[in-house]
Amino acid sequence: MRASRTTPFSRVSAVVLGVLVAVLAYAPYAVSRGTQTQLVLLFCYVLMGTMWNLLAGYGGMVSVGQQAYIGIGSYGLVTIADQMGVPAVLAVPLAGVAAGAVAWVTSFLVFRLAGGYFAIGTWVVAEVLRLVFTQVDGLGAGAGVSVGAYGDLGPAYRIAVVYWLALATTVLSVFGVYLLMRSRTGLGLTAVRDDPVAASSLGVGVAGAKRLVYVAAAVGCGMAGALIASNTLRVQPESAFSINYTAVMMFVVVIGGIGAIEGPILGAVLYFLLERELSHFGAWYLVLLGIVVVAFTLVLPKGLWGLVAGPRRQVFPVGLTVMRS
Repeated sequence: MRASRTTPFSRVSAVVLGVLVAVLAYAPYAVSRGTQTQLVLLFCYVLMGTMWNLLAGYGGMVSVGQQAYIGIGSYGLVTIADQMGVPAVLAVPLAGVAAGAVAWVTSFLVFRLAGGYFAIGTWVVAEVLRLVFTQVDGLGAGAGVSVGAYGDLGPAYRIAVVYWLALATTVLSVFGVYLLMRSRTGLGLTAVRDDPVAASSLGVGVAGAKRLVYVAAAVGCGMAGALIASNTLRVQPESAFSINYTAVMMFVVVIGGIGAIEGPILGAVLYFLLERELSHFGAWYLVLLGIVVVAFTLVLPKGLWGLVAGPRRQVFPVGLTVMRS
């Protein structure tokens, strides 16, 4: 018997995922602009779900205020690309960095809270930021502002560039979370989630580990916000800081499987399909989504991935698996 970081299933999955990413990268040459726009939204769902899963599933911090960093990322794109003249390809990750910087500052406030108070605190931070941006005349105040970062590109090329940016950002972010959770830091983070007191007694820096994850999740959400703004070409406080974004993150993680890297990917695909099929029901669409969440919570508390996964059936194995020699 031996312990291995990979399994035959994960190695085959890596090849399949590589082929899938290559096919998706070719998509702008084969599908319509409308389809590309929809796929950008799907990639953003995967990215946002992955970040919320990192925060809650691995870090044990349930936030209902991640829309704060979606909004910061959206406005960050406008500020960095439109007003500072930075190319959009660089402005997207820089908008994520801006969101991470804001998260680092706000962490000193919200980390004084725990449990439900922490969740409420993150929501309050998001609301305060929304109100602040409604007063910034240079960014359109409450009316919002248009995104001009891609103004020198033709419509077809602009959509393709945004598509490739979204695909690359999502793939790299998921892989980054995978590497983080395989590292000593990831092991320490899991220990902090399970028992902060015990982790602290073993020398794990509890506050540092939590702050790292909180900031990393904000960076990812900030990049998602920048990509959403790139896709819609419009940023407005009410939509950029909408709590609906956090609701989507929670939905994606709950139905996909919390505490597993694969979970948000599955959940995002399912949510994307449900959104396409149920949106014509109007207000009942939200009711139906709520019923789906409740059903999954009661029947499949580990989500879709928990239903099909096993010790040797992990696409992204973060721990050691005992294998026969």
